[in-house]
Amino acid sequence: MTTIPFLDLKAAYVEAKADVDAAIARVLDSGWYILGAEVDAFEAEYAAYCGAAHCVGLANGLDALHLALRALGVGAGDEVIVPSNTYIATWLAVSQCGATPVPVEPDARTYNLDPARIEAALTARTKAILPVHLYGQPADMDAIMALARRHGLVVLEDAAQAHGAACKGRRVGAHGDAVAWSFYPGKNLGAYGDAGAVTTNDPVIADRLRVLRNYGSRVKYVNEMQGWNSRLDPLQAAALRAKLAYLDAWNARRAALAAAYGEALAGADIVLPHVPAWAAPAWHLYVVRVADRERVQQRLAAHGIGTLIHYPIPPHRQAAYADCGYAPGSLPLAESMAGDVLSLPMGPHLDPAAIDTIARALRND
Repeated sequence: MTTIPFLDLKAAYVEAKADVDAAIARVLDSGWYILGAEVDAFEAEYAAYCGAAHCVGLANGLDALHLALRALGVGAGDEVIVPSNTYIATWLAVSQCGATPVPVEPDARTYNLDPARIEAALTARTKAILPVHLYGQPADMDAIMALARRHGLVVLEDAAQAHGAACKGRRVGAHGDAVAWSFYPGKNLGAYGDAGAVTTNDPVIADRLRVLRNYGSRVKYVNEMQGWNSRLDPLQAAALRAKLAYLDAWNARRAALAAAYGEALAGADIVLPHVPAWAAPAWHLYVVRVADRERVQQRLAAHGIGTLIHYPIPPHRQAAYADCGYAPGSLPLAESMAGDVLSLPMGPHLDPAAIDTIARALRND
């Protein structure tokens, strides 16, 4: 039986092998293994790619969210607007600052934070809005930024799934006050381990982040604040520099696959992704909604088709947030999505011919 993996990471390495191997060898030969020129170069190149003035490399995506919030002045007693449906890291970053995540339900079509619902959740303690570009589709940043500016709030974008996505003609990376990135291996731009970054146009925020990531120090043994050890590794920076050259081509392949899915599944009893006219998704994931998901997932597995669920338990229903007191049904849209979303195979090395096989299995033809 032919096996269709959910994502083929090895194929990405094979395509970029010569460039990645040379980049890693360059670091090993340099004798410099913490921060340094390789990290500086990646930061400059990724900032330029995103259309941002600054990029600060960090150890992982959660640290990018957490330290960016701290650099934006979020702390104990503050509230941060977060999506009700997202990976728990979005919420954890807020909690790690001593602040409170305040969930807002999504737009039922795009699954992204609904700007029309945010205002009702604001209080005198609200400090920031943290939209997520879920599945690689940009949130409506124009509407979110307009609302934030009216209320004097800062905005941090969670772009962990949106490398190369665009919102109204501009690449994600500098719409908000800061943008947090993950380079986890399965991302569109993935490292070979954990890695993250923050992009911003604000030099003050970038400077704070550089101090926070390095024990609160900019001069060795001089610690001006209580910081963290969260530095992007030069080996990962070098690999990311090599893979950045492939990102647009790989995203174009993802977009072609998404279009093929749309054609092959048109008319099926499945809810397909809705993309606003102004959005250019990175198609990190291709997520559909199906009835009787467990049965559908088992049927696809029987055909050798890999799938995943992003995400089966929304943050407010996790034990980690049990003390917040959210009762079942308190955030119905997030709970409904958690019950029927299904992520289909997607990646730049998925054989386009596999789309028909997956569609037939989904339709149960």
